[in-house]
Amino acid sequence: MKKLPLLAAAAAGYVLGARAGRERYEQIRSGAQKVARNPTVQSATSKAQDAVATQAAAAAETAKDKVADAAHQAADKVRREASIQPAP
Repeated sequence: MKKLPLLAAAAAGYVLGARAGRERYEQIRSGAQKVARNPTVQSATSKAQDAVATQAAAAAETAKDKVADAAHQAADKVRREASIQPAP
């Protein structure tokens, strides 16, 4: 799976940077569309999107919990330091 993004980036770079003309661009575009319409590719894309959505939700929940913990710890520290130091 790690080769797929590299190949996609290389193909995109070639398409954007090539001076092969419109005909070659159309050939590349047609090939890319064939690949995108392939049921195996569509299935893999769907699975990847589902995995990313699941991981993103889990990461967001973990981040939310960690931020809440850090905020509570900071508030507790401020309260402790305020109660220790005498008012001027």
